[in-house]
Formats: sequence, structure tokens, C-alpha cells
Amino acid sequence: MEFNSNKSIYNQISDLICENILLGKFHEEDRLDSVRDMAGNLEVNPNTVMRSYSFLQDEGIIYNKRGIGYFISTGAVTRILDIKKRTFVDEELPSVFRQADIYGISPDEIKVLYVDYKKGVENEEK
Repeated sequence: MEFNSNKSIYNQISDLICENILLGKFHEEDRLDSVRDMAGNLEVNPNTVMRSYSFLQDEGIIYNKRGIGYFISTGAVTRILDIKKRTFVDEELPSVFRQADIYGISPDEIKVLYVDYKKGVENEEK
């Protein structure tokens, strides 16, 4: 995995696990690699992976079966989408709105652009 220097490694690992859940590579009740195995695969310190797992556990995305390992929680997809949506609305969207305002892009123009984007995505999926 190529890590971005602008974001903490443990957050990038958490994002990778969440992305894999959303993409259906991990399913509810699937067991995750052990901390040591994940660290070896990603070539990072096991403490970094442990921090990722702890963060995901605190968010209710994974859980620990003591002595067995970490597993994907039931409802993880919904929880991830809720968290990602909240983060987008709170942290990213204000910047997009600010840029739109600076460049004189109206809400109506944004709506048209978004509708066009969705049509393009739907056409790619066919």
C-alpha cells in the first residue's frame, strides 16, 4: 500500500478496511487478518494496525472476540456510510461551497452538474 504523507497511516489503514467493506471484499462477520499479519502485509508497525483496529472498534465497525481476533460487525456498511456522509458534509462540503461561491457557480448550476455526473456514472455501469 502506498501511504499518503498528508494523513496518518492508521487512518489510511482504517479507510482501506472500510473501503473493502463497502466494496464487498469483506462481509459481516468475516474475520480480519491478525494485527501482526496485517502489519506484515502492509509493512507497518503492529502498533499502527492496532490503533486502526481500536479506532474501527470504537466506531462499531469491527469487534474483537477475545483470543480469536477481529471481525466485521453486523451493520458495518450502514455505520461506515453514516460516518463518511457526516465527515463529507462537515469537512469537505463547506470547502466545495466556498469554492463554488468564489467562482460564481450557483446552486442551480451545481445541481445540473451533479445530475450530469450521475448520468455519466450510470452509463459507465451499463
